[in-house]
Amino acid sequence: MTAFFALATSLLWGLADFGGGVLTRRLPALTVVVVSQGIAAAALGAVVVATGGWSEAGPRLWFAFAAGLAGPVALICFYEALALGPMGVVSPLGTLSVAVPVGVGLCLGERPGPVQAAGIAVAVTGVVLAGGPQLRGALVQRRAIVLSLIAALGFGTVFVLIAEASTTVTGLFLALFVQRVVNVAVGGAALYVSVGRGAPALPGSGFPWRSLPALAFVGLADVAANGTYSVAARLGPVTVAAVLASLYPVVTALAARGFLSERLRALQAAGAGLALLGTLLLATG
Repeated sequence: MTAFFALATSLLWGLADFGGGVLTRRLPALTVVVVSQGIAAAALGAVVVATGGWSEAGPRLWFAFAAGLAGPVALICFYEALALGPMGVVSPLGTLSVAVPVGVGLCLGERPGPVQAAGIAVAVTGVVLAGGPQLRGALVQRRAIVLSLIAALGFGTVFVLIAEASTTVTGLFLALFVQRVVNVAVGGAALYVSVGRGAPALPGSGFPWRSLPALAFVGLADVAANGTYSVAARLGPVTVAAVLASLYPVVTALAARGFLSERLRALQAAGAGLALLGTLLLATG
């Protein structure tokens, strides 16, 4: 069941990233983050009220609060790094986020078996290769590297924090709601500062209302991914859950192939194959 929920996390995050990437071609990235997370917060608020989730309020919500602070910072750094480029170098660096929860799991005494250890190594290698790193001819600004590593640290931190934010289903709904409210607050503040510096919050044609369903999907898929990861981390070793959940770049690449007809390079295809092999090793180990 750990493998099932962790792979569901990869699927949801991969599709959310794909949707967010497409939307940023029409809207500023900060606007996409704030609107999508705002829709998710509203939906979660309704769920919390309906399930009586407020009764689960307790000290663990500080983990959700901290995850809400780390998430937008990581996204902003990642988007800025992608803007500096080249994406073929920046994107794979984001997958290093898996090192944070794996490291925490090992420090807490988790020791994967030989087959699972091999699966972790194979899957991580596959994820990095699936990002399509440019091995030659890529001029990279030092700032892009630093921002990418900060983003990876932030994403990995969210992995760890959200896994500790609740112990029950209704508590998980409340934790995700708190996380999203903080996301919107931090993202909204960043958007306010950005607009104050002269950057537009919307395209010249105004808000593209036809994109609202896609924005809702991105926000809700991201919420669902956080939820499935939290369940996966509780059911089994964090090291296994984190590695399987980090396969989302493969999903994003395949979605781009299917919907945008983007071609996978041989390196990316090989990486996707290794990621799947690592998944099988982890699931059977």
